[in-house]
Amino acid sequence: MKRKVFSLLLIIILSKHIYSQITKLGSWNVLNIKYNHSSSFNFFIESQVRSVLWYNYFHYYEYKAGVNYSAQKNVKLTLAGGNYQTYKDSGNFQHPKNNDEIRLWPQLTLYQDLFIMKIEQRYRYEMRWTLKGYRNRFRYRLGISYNFGKENKGFKPWQFHISNELFFGNIEPYFERNRLQLALQYKFNKNVACQLGYLYQFDYKIFDETGKDFMIAGIYFEFSRKNIEQLLRDVEIKDN
Repeated sequence: MKRKVFSLLLIIILSKHIYSQITKLGSWNVLNIKYNHSSSFNFFIESQVRSVLWYNYFHYYEYKAGVNYSAQKNVKLTLAGGNYQTYKDSGNFQHPKNNDEIRLWPQLTLYQDLFIMKIEQRYRYEMRWTLKGYRNRFRYRLGISYNFGKENKGFKPWQFHISNELFFGNIEPYFERNRLQLALQYKFNKNVACQLGYLYQFDYKIFDETGKDFMIAGIYFEFSRKNIEQLLRDVEIKDN
């Protein structure tokens, strides 16, 4: 009897501890739609909404669109832009805003095989029109992905990936942010995939989003023009 009571108390304590840790997580929620116009060109739109706590204190949203061009099998060029809104982190879209930003960014992504894994290197140059004037930012992301599961219709349904991204500005402090991400992705079919992961962010909190620990939940739709062979980029780490 004493052992059962002790076990029950231990379960209750652990459950409360786990719940308290989860509720401290912020959330990133992503919706992405991509259209393959040809084997070289595709277009995408994406929206995100983020919270400081577990689906509470929503303080950030963005929407963006762009075009990708596959210059070679392992080289992708991107040009995109969007609107990025950051509110105070003391409530749900609490005014006044910390930042109201328009952003334009060209990007280069390189892919390479490493045994059974894929390496991605992403270089992004951001032109940012913010509440505090114009800024430039430079981002570099290194990621490794591994696809697994029973192959079905030309693709493996599961992907695990890990990536780390560095952010540098053109004014002090030049090193702005480091972002570490681990995620698991599942493709239901060639058109729909979902992602669940964890992101840790170190930030100087200049005027951008706040928070360190986040859960990422995303859904991704992909469509192709008829009679166009679809280049399935299972190696891609989903955009952020």
